Amino acid sequence: MSRESKTVLHRAIGASAIGNAVEWFDYGVYAYLATYIAKSLFPGDGESGMVYTLLGFAVSFLIRPVGGMVWGPLGDRIGRKRVLATTIILMAASTLAVGLIPSFETIGIAAPILLYVLRMIQGLSAGGEYGGAATFMAEYAPDRKRGFYGSFLEVGTLAGFTLGNLVALLLVNVLDDASMNSWGWRIPFMIAGPLGLIGMYLRSRVEETPVFREVDSKDETEEVSGVYRDLATKYLRPVLTLFGLVIALNVVNYSLISYTPTYLGSALGMEKSDALLVPLIGQIAMLCTLPFLGALSDRIGRKPMWMFSCAAMMIAVIPVYHLIGSSLTGAIVGFAILGMLYAPQLATISATFPAMFPTIVRFAGVAIGYNVATSIFGGTAPVINESLISATGDNMIPAYYMLGACAVGLIASFFLIETKGVSLRGTQVPGTPEAIEEQRELGDPIEVVAVK
Repeated sequence: MSRESKTVLHRAIGASAIGNAVEWFDYGVYAYLATYIAKSLFPGDGESGMVYTLLGFAVSFLIRPVGGMVWGPLGDRIGRKRVLATTIILMAASTLAVGLIPSFETIGIAAPILLYVLRMIQGLSAGGEYGGAATFMAEYAPDRKRGFYGSFLEVGTLAGFTLGNLVALLLVNVLDDASMNSWGWRIPFMIAGPLGLIGMYLRSRVEETPVFREVDSKDETEEVSGVYRDLATKYLRPVLTLFGLVIALNVVNYSLISYTPTYLGSALGMEKSDALLVPLIGQIAMLCTLPFLGALSDRIGRKPMWMFSCAAMMIAVIPVYHLIGSSLTGAIVGFAILGMLYAPQLATISATFPAMFPTIVRFAGVAIGYNVATSIFGGTAPVINESLISATGDNMIPAYYMLGACAVGLIASFFLIETKGVSLRGTQVPGTPEAIEEQRELGDPIEVVAVK
């Protein structure tokens, strides 16, 4: 690969990852500061306020399928870059606005209403952000290194989460409860504005993906209505396979990473600063290993990584949750163990999911399949866990939920077509005989260069 090609590739990776970082920075600070949001924007200060706050977390996910249905087909019709430029601005602006909502004491019921509206806007934009970013990165990455380069999208995910964690931890340790409840919790949300502008600038410097340009130049892109029809008929198997994989991915993601600080504080009675410290160490360890796991998937394949991760999580999650409930040290070690067992899924999703669909429906296939599963099983995980623990008194509920989800993911992984080293070009499902024949007719691989 030439120096110019590497520069374009690295720029594309940065442009993709920054949007994911903004998205997950928002989810991170919302989850980590949920107790303060509950006291500021909802009436009362009991368990009901926390449940309503976590419901606000879930609301953004319930609207994500609508975002996927809007942005996905549009991205397959007019291009990935234009859609991604829009979604990152909507996402950053709505996150910033959450930090500006007056308290319940000031404007009453309008406070939680505004929160839910802004979370819906955030969910609408996120519905196109992840599918588009994953598609954008996968279509730019070299076929034989798609796992390695794709892992950096998830580095952006954990970087956003970790930054949110660090900011929340800093504020909790520097400010007293009165300051945190009145204005301190708002600071992290206001950071999203500048992050969004940086992301917009990076995306403006990158051209459309070469894979999409090739299809577009031949006028082979689908009409928006045709994308829906094709996903429901021609590509139903990859949609359902993706759905099963995402159930495992996001139940673990939101139960483990997002919900852990709330769980440690409300269910186990841990101090706020300690509850924020527990996931921080594990997230940093995961962040450092993702590129290595992505590169490993380029050698052994995505399917073995998924099967190992789901099976290992099923075996380990219950005993490890007993460890998490034993002490602060046990919680740190336990979170790190589950995080490392989960990391093979996280490291490979950006290489796995886009490769399940052909170019003409790739953005829509990933965006719709991913977001429908996420809205039902992912974003609702914190409020489901919290509600079931309150109803049953059983602190092992998150472990049971993750075990069941990983069982679904393990079954889905059997139906996954292996695509390591396979080209994403053309109008056929990558890895199939039809796609191999089509790519042979297309000739030499595309060189990644900037469009003049």
